[in-house]
Amino acid sequence: MFRTSLPTRLAATAALVLAAGALTVPAASARPSEAPPTPAYVLKVNTDPASTDYDNRRVDVTGTVTKADGTPAPHIPVTIQEVVLFTTWNPWGDPIDPTTYEPRELGTPVTDAEGKFTIPDVSIDHTSGSSLLNVQHQVQITAQYDVDGDLDTPQDGYYADTTVAARTKASSVSYQVNKKTVKAGDILTVQGKVTVPRGEELGGNEVFLQTYWEQESHVKTITEADGFFVLSVRVSSEDDTFTLRTAARDFYVAGAQQSLPITNTSLPRT
Repeated sequence: MFRTSLPTRLAATAALVLAAGALTVPAASARPSEAPPTPAYVLKVNTDPASTDYDNRRVDVTGTVTKADGTPAPHIPVTIQEVVLFTTWNPWGDPIDPTTYEPRELGTPVTDAEGKFTIPDVSIDHTSGSSLLNVQHQVQITAQYDVDGDLDTPQDGYYADTTVAARTKASSVSYQVNKKTVKAGDILTVQGKVTVPRGEELGGNEVFLQTYWEQESHVKTITEADGFFVLSVRVSSEDDTFTLRTAARDFYVAGAQQSLPITNTSLPRT
């Protein structure tokens, strides 16, 4: 498995920081910036209720568009998206967005005579089928209106968002290992079981095994119909972090994590 070396990544990070710094240094001849024009519209979006849970997963999305003077803005098309958020894997501390986004379109309602728009009965959930590893249990509802319909001219665009907290149920993972002290070339086997809330399927939940600090995972599998799993990996001389992580099939079931008590005697001595 390919691993980016730490010196290489540090060098790349330094270059990014220097480049960013160079871009933000103002030119000596720059003119004082003018005050931005007053926005022509004010866009707001909300949900009812403001949060969801395992048994109540739907909300009504509502919002308003008003003109600068506070009067309603009718006949305005507003594009609504639901965005599932994931925590970006970044053990190096690189200057990157800590959040990864997975959006889906909900529709483009048009404001009524009072400047209001609504999308009723929206499911706050994960629907794409991608892995739920590192998912955040909150969802953004975004609203956007672009006056000329051209996203390449953002100066006439209006944006608003609101966050819906999703309260989850817990899961757990139990395990056994074939050895607690390993060396390079050994086969480490981890077997165990993922337990989920009653009513959830035991099978099909993802299990990930991390063995090196830079990796999100080295190997992965899914649980059998009874919730059990087996993972095996050949230990390398660099493996220094042994962690199990799980990702449930259901957005409303939180994943579990366990650090494994494994010592690799092939690691360089410090």
